[in-house]
Amino acid sequence: MSAEHFLPAADQKNNIIRLSAAQALAGANSVVFYATGAIVGNAIAPGSSLATLPITMFVLGMAACILPLGSLARKKGRKAAFMVGTGAGVVTGLIAALSVVIGSFILFCIAAFLGGAYAAVALSFRFAATDGVAPERRAHALSLVMGGGVIAGVIGPMLVSVTMDLMPPHTFAVTFIAQALVAVVSAWILKGVKATEPAGAVKAGGRPLREIVRQPGFVRTVFCGAVTYMVMNFLMTAAPLAMHMHGISQQSSNLGVQWHVIAMYAPGFFTGKLINRFGAMRVAAAGLIITALSALAGLGGTDIFHYWLSLILLGLGWNFGFTGASAKIIEYHQPEEKTQVQSLNDFVVFGVMIVGSFSSGALLNLYGWNAVLWGSLVPVGIAFLGIFKELQANGQKK
Repeated sequence: MSAEHFLPAADQKNNIIRLSAAQALAGANSVVFYATGAIVGNAIAPGSSLATLPITMFVLGMAACILPLGSLARKKGRKAAFMVGTGAGVVTGLIAALSVVIGSFILFCIAAFLGGAYAAVALSFRFAATDGVAPERRAHALSLVMGGGVIAGVIGPMLVSVTMDLMPPHTFAVTFIAQALVAVVSAWILKGVKATEPAGAVKAGGRPLREIVRQPGFVRTVFCGAVTYMVMNFLMTAAPLAMHMHGISQQSSNLGVQWHVIAMYAPGFFTGKLINRFGAMRVAAAGLIITALSALAGLGGTDIFHYWLSLILLGLGWNFGFTGASAKIIEYHQPEEKTQVQSLNDFVVFGVMIVGSFSSGALLNLYGWNAVLWGSLVPVGIAFLGIFKELQANGQKK
């Protein structure tokens, strides 16, 4: 086992600021695709049942790229993975803009896949913030970087609203060009992140993955994070299209997405403190409860108020559930095991999300918005029972 290297306080602060800013800019990439993907898909897809396929491709890109990017980070350092991911973000915007102009659904799906690769590396920012940080401060560092994503709730919808009609009749073409430029800025910011060790310094060592996975509570923790993210994606994939189907304007839909993203990331400024006080799994359990309330709020009606309330609660539930599970994962690995364990965790998360993103579109088109909401409650309930058993097994310890 290698000795862990702690960064100077100034470098820790520098990393958190840069990773928070990069999280905000990368979050705008995801917001743009979630707000427009199903609508663009519905306009250029061969059939309406394929409208949410671009979102599924986005998630598939996340799942397919997370392990290769994790391997790259392990061999060459996190910064190398950051540059590849942001590069994919630039290409995403350019290809998506072209696909809108020429009306190519296949090309748009390819762009969505590459956008998923960018989103995958962006999610590693939260773990990168804990590198070189003392154990008692890691949950706070992780949550602060996620908190930086609150700016994505402003940038993303703003990009859509301001640019969507700048190239008529090709709606959203300029939006994707702007998204590419934002990815360029993100790459520039990430170049200044300080590494905890020279590139490639931690290539080997640590326990086999099968031994790590068998640790008590590991599977339940991963499952909680996966369900939290899957249900968020499950509802967010269908929500913009559902609002469109119910006659809600694009501007109102964009505002709902904006508040959803703000709710996702704003609690990050204090979630770490809650985790230190109450424990990661208790915070994760609270996230699952709030997520269930989100579905119930949506079932209350199809007015804009119901959508907005549901989306805000969905964002809050995601933050508590996903941050809590992510903070707990850090406790299961040693320093030399971090990239492979974190990559495995995110691979499972994104793999489960694929099912959710594609099935939500099918449920929406076949049975309506309420079916999507009811369907989200099942995995949330199962995950909550798993956490409840975990807390009981640990004697209600943090």
